[in-house]
Parts: sequence; C-alpha cells; structure tokens
Amino acid sequence: MSTDQSIDQIIGAVRRLDGSLVVAPAVGDPGFPELAWGDAFFYYAPDGEMPRTVQPYGTIVTKNYPDDTSSDLDPPGLWRVNIRVDRETFRELTGHGTGEQTTDDAAVDHAAADVVLPHPVYGSAGWIAVVTPGSRTGETVLRLLRAAHDAARARYERRRTG
Repeated sequence: MSTDQSIDQIIGAVRRLDGSLVVAPAVGDPGFPELAWGDAFFYYAPDGEMPRTVQPYGTIVTKNYPDDTSSDLDPPGLWRVNIRVDRETFRELTGHGTGEQTTDDAAVDHAAADVVLPHPVYGSAGWIAVVTPGSRTGETVLRLLRAAHDAARARYERRRTG
C-alpha cells in the first residue's frame, strides 16, 4: 500500500463518519496558509462549515512545522496522524498522564514509524501521534479517530444545548 493510498484511506474513513468535515487545503489554496497545504484537519461539523472556535479532533501532517520537527516528516513518504484522545486512553497508549511532560523523554523516538506515541508538541494536552501508520497501528488509528469524532460530537451537542 502506498503512502498516498494510506492517507486517502484514513481521510475516506473520517469522511464516512456522520457529521464529519475534512478540511484538506490543496497547494495554492488562497484560503489557507501555505504551511497547511497538503495536510488534513478533521472536525465534527454537521452543517459542513469549518468551525472557527473549535480545534480539529485529528489531523494529518505531511511535513515538519517550525515548532514541530522531532518526527522528521520532511523526507518524501513520511507523514503523521495526530489524534486528540481522552485521559484514560492517553495513559493506556503512552504510559503517561495528560498534563505530564512527555517530550523531554530521551527514550521516545518521535520519528519512529507505525508506533503510537505522545504527540511531540501537544502530548501533554492529550494528543497522540503515529508516523506513517502501518500494520501495527492502522486499525488503532481508525478506532481512535472514530472515538475522537464521537467525543467531538458530544462536545458539539453540549454546546448546542447548554
């Protein structure tokens, strides 16, 4: 399976979730900064409009960002899925609690492929990351994205009725 097919498969799975909105700025898209071109951002937005005051519950990034280089995503074919998870899931997957510093752990190789790790920048906020998901993490990534989507839907409903 090629990298593009894997990214497309993940985006397709998210698009099939009820109320899902995938924002994937293309090269040259004037509505987004150049840095975001080629990446994907996942929201719960049943109206189809990108929320202005809500962060995505998941992303796919295809390159290093200025403050996020430890996954070494600039070589061709590398990319990373980032997913917001609840505290219990974060601890189960990483062995760390949310709010704990996870990025200074010298034993963590944030460039390791097909491994669930704390996000190199936002791990302490409950985000996990998987560089180029493969046979070990592919199903886990899809399961976590479904759970993150469900949690985003629940937050949306609470805001609407609260």
